[in-house]
Amino acid sequence: MPDTAGEIGKRVRYWRLRRNLGRKQFADMIGRSTSWLDKVESGERSLARIPVIELVADALAIDPSVLTDAPAAARAADRVDAAEVSAIRAALGRYPGLAAADTKPAGVAQLARQADYIEHAWTSSHFTTVAQHLPKLLEAAQRAALAAPPAGQVDAYRVLIAAYRLASSMLLKFESHDVAWLAADRAMHTALAVDDTWSQARATRSVARAMSAARQRTEAVETLLSMSDRMRPEVPKHPTSLLSLHGMLHLAAAITAAEQEDTSLALSMHQEATQAAERMERHYDTHHTHFGRANVAIHRVAALVRLYEAGAALNFAATIPSSALNELPPERRANHLLDLTEANARCGNFVEATRALAQAERTAPQEVRSRPLAHGLLRMLLSNTTGEPARMVKQMAERAGVPA
Repeated sequence: MPDTAGEIGKRVRYWRLRRNLGRKQFADMIGRSTSWLDKVESGERSLARIPVIELVADALAIDPSVLTDAPAAARAADRVDAAEVSAIRAALGRYPGLAAADTKPAGVAQLARQADYIEHAWTSSHFTTVAQHLPKLLEAAQRAALAAPPAGQVDAYRVLIAAYRLASSMLLKFESHDVAWLAADRAMHTALAVDDTWSQARATRSVARAMSAARQRTEAVETLLSMSDRMRPEVPKHPTSLLSLHGMLHLAAAITAAEQEDTSLALSMHQEATQAAERMERHYDTHHTHFGRANVAIHRVAALVRLYEAGAALNFAATIPSSALNELPPERRANHLLDLTEANARCGNFVEATRALAQAERTAPQEVRSRPLAHGLLRMLLSNTTGEPARMVKQMAERAGVPA
């Protein structure tokens, strides 16, 4: 049965809102009136002609089938697309300080709430939500930081650093490494402009990850350890607020060392992080890092995979209690499952690799359906599975838009 005008209208409205387009703005883009658009979105008017469907789809930067075909619509709704990654890149290319402000900057407390909302979406692997709201936060946070009085500077800069870090993390996840570096570098320069160890530690993690993605791993480790040494005397004085950040610096260093195939350094960094995790208590602030013993454990698995010790990674993973893993947010659990997918595949356990990837999709669908890394794992499994596992992989590939 062809999709009804009401179903197509709902998709038009969904994508218009997802692209942050107002009714009049979008109507002007396609040369129609707002009343025409209202009738289309309500299902009162049908987009019957192909040229009109193509016009609307082009303005929304989607394939026409996303409006007219239910399976295509479902696949697209669960994936971050190129237009959204481009929107983050574009937001980083704007400099609000160069233009006269025509509106009063948003309040820092309001922006902090928005940043927390987007951080929560990130840890929940709702990347489409992050992509939708992050560009606006980047611009608003820049304006707020420029207008902040001295007494409110730290709070304003923290929000701006959070926005830059999210931008860098998103761009790294979707393999726009060059602009991810730009976002991380801005976070670091913002952090260095204010005397705030919290800001500097968070920015350092972003810069190190961007450096590592650019294969500047030696510099990444040096940066992480420099920040660790710098904040070390402060951690005993403020353990509740700084211990988790200090521990995460060592986890980042462990992963980077593993990517350099430096087993000794990776192990020593992991031990430093383990000691920090053992000192953590329930009331300690983890600053969206979810630092603790479970997170340290799954980073050990990730490091072993990067050291090409797939068997050891699987053995270590088997020692992690399921109850501890379940306390981690979906983004962390799904990434752990992607590591297990890779480890099992390297050991020739393609059935177990398929199960791990399927569990990752159930845990955080957008991790598997959106990310280039997961798409690579799908292509690998498509070539190495038969029977029921092959059927499962083909279904996952279809949902991810990966050609079978």
